[in-house]
Amino acid sequence: MKQLLIISIITMVLGAFAMPTFAAEKNVELANEAKSAILIERDTGAILYAKNENKRLSPASMTKVMTMLLIMEAIDKGELSMNEKIRTSEYAASMGGSQIFLEPGEEMTTNQMLQGIAIGSGNDASVAMAERIAGSEEGFVKMMNAKAKALGLKDTLFQNATGLPAENHYSTAHDMAIMGKELLKYSAITKYTGTYEAYLRENTDKKFWLVNTNRLVKFYPGVDGLKTGFTNEAKYCLTATAKKGNMRVIAVVFGAENPKARNAQVTKMLDYAFSQYTTHPVYKKNVELKQVMVSKGTKKTVSAVTSEPISLLTKKGENTKNYDVKVTSEKKIAAPVKKGDKIGTLKITKNGKTIVTSPIVAKETVEKANWWQLFKKSMGLFTHGGS
Repeated sequence: MKQLLIISIITMVLGAFAMPTFAAEKNVELANEAKSAILIERDTGAILYAKNENKRLSPASMTKVMTMLLIMEAIDKGELSMNEKIRTSEYAASMGGSQIFLEPGEEMTTNQMLQGIAIGSGNDASVAMAERIAGSEEGFVKMMNAKAKALGLKDTLFQNATGLPAENHYSTAHDMAIMGKELLKYSAITKYTGTYEAYLRENTDKKFWLVNTNRLVKFYPGVDGLKTGFTNEAKYCLTATAKKGNMRVIAVVFGAENPKARNAQVTKMLDYAFSQYTTHPVYKKNVELKQVMVSKGTKKTVSAVTSEPISLLTKKGENTKNYDVKVTSEKKIAAPVKKGDKIGTLKITKNGKTIVTSPIVAKETVEKANWWQLFKKSMGLFTHGGS
């Protein structure tokens, strides 16, 4: 067994701030007109309110939270660029429901496709991106379900990249919140999900006006995402996020009877979060925590960095101190190491109880060295006495 190395233990004294172990509120009713709902703080994942959060329901176009997540991951890994032109297949152009009316053979950049998905909920754009990333929508759906499994989501199963009605296509308020939490690691996504209106095909006779299906983007200060959903089966759904000061929260509603009820309950949850809790940042994303040794790689070490913002959450007016931050990783990892690979864990604990757990990841890719590179390394070690 590989021995774990404690990289750092930092005792944090936060003065007049408390960090209780949060559980879903049972003494407040924030979503009485929804089939299920959840409210979480993004950085810690703390559940502030929940109602039937593990009930499997149709997510409708909230499915596109996962679609956008896989797009943003591909961009982050360098497998896709915002300026790349994506060609629309006959199949993608045939998608019904919400669409941006792509024609077979039409090309749009990833940037434009993301606008079509995030603002206009375009099913055609979603499938075009799915085909670009995985070769087919079926292949992309396998990636979606693999990602759901990797995130520990036990009550989510996808059959398509759009959320169009399909048998055995389901998720839960809890799982949608976790997907939203993961998507928000890519801060650039809110440039799209937080835009109220935009145009596609500008300066052409086919200029197309996009208006965000999430009206809270315009009418609730701080809301900048994430995705609405509606089908006759699912009713009105929304995975929303809002930021106020240092605090970002995610609110999910399934099965409201109309858009007004959906938006009213999300608004009620957001108001509750911002009035009752405070977030205290500890680390930003991509903060280097340690250099980890790499065996048989083109580089000897790789930087271990935070994969997301790390914060502590307190109820307003509560005090405490003394938190331990522990970062652990293996002593040495084998090449190849890909950018974004998990290479350790950061934990914040208080009195021995874990409050925050977050993966630390490789800052860059380290390829496996070839025999000549390894030979030169070994000769260098020999020449320098093995130091």
